[in-house]
Amino acid sequence: MAILTISREFGSGGREIGQAVAKLLNYEYVEKQNILADLKAAGGKWEKWGKDLDEHCPTLWEKHDWSFRGFSALVQSFILDHALKGRVVIMGRGGNFLLRGIPPAFSVRIVAPVEKRLERTMLRESVDRETAKWLIERTDSERECFIRSVYSKKWDDPTEYDMVADTGVNSEDEIVKTLHAILLEKQRFDSEIETLRIRADAARVKAGLLTNPRIFVPTLDVFYDKHGLVLRGIVHNPGEHKAVEEEAKKLAGDLPLKCELHYRGKHQP
Repeated sequence: MAILTISREFGSGGREIGQAVAKLLNYEYVEKQNILADLKAAGGKWEKWGKDLDEHCPTLWEKHDWSFRGFSALVQSFILDHALKGRVVIMGRGGNFLLRGIPPAFSVRIVAPVEKRLERTMLRESVDRETAKWLIERTDSERECFIRSVYSKKWDDPTEYDMVADTGVNSEDEIVKTLHAILLEKQRFDSEIETLRIRADAARVKAGLLTNPRIFVPTLDVFYDKHGLVLRGIVHNPGEHKAVEEEAKKLAGDLPLKCELHYRGKHQP
């Protein structure tokens, strides 16, 4: 069950490489439309939020709004769920950060010289050079800001990826062949998915809390500490503490859950 995540500069050929690898290995190809379908299935206004916020630089207001936090948590949960199925190519949205250290996962960033990106964008989008330049700058800026807002990471830091491939140096076919060989090798880690399963469980609980309109906790995280899930956050009063803990236990089901909620202000013990 190998997993490939692809981060790409706009016009670099990352999309085409991802599609080619998925077709060659008969893997699922997960991109924007898959995430929007997941958001639609989640109900409410999440599909609309997805169309507005996906790989979009949030405004200061949006960044701290309940909807953006819920949207981000849902997207991360969906990406991990897709990864858990294995045999998948996941495009963008910080998949490399979510799957770092998972044995069957491999992350690649696709880049290209600006001139090559301009040529590709003019051909693919049927636009003139100035429009292509605007599209490249705008899309790259939005994606960089989205990653920084959600993960507090630098989008273009090569140390965040297993490999950086330049389509100005190697052809798309060469990169596809390289990734094909790497993924075949990664498939031997089929049984090493327990860490991924736990991350997916933690992300599911976190998304459930952050999308619950009855719960508003400004600071909240759910993660695994080798003994079970840990719920950590800041609440305002005992009533809020009880509501969050009860909902988290309900979402966690049979999974062990340690509650580390702390009080802010006058209710602090």
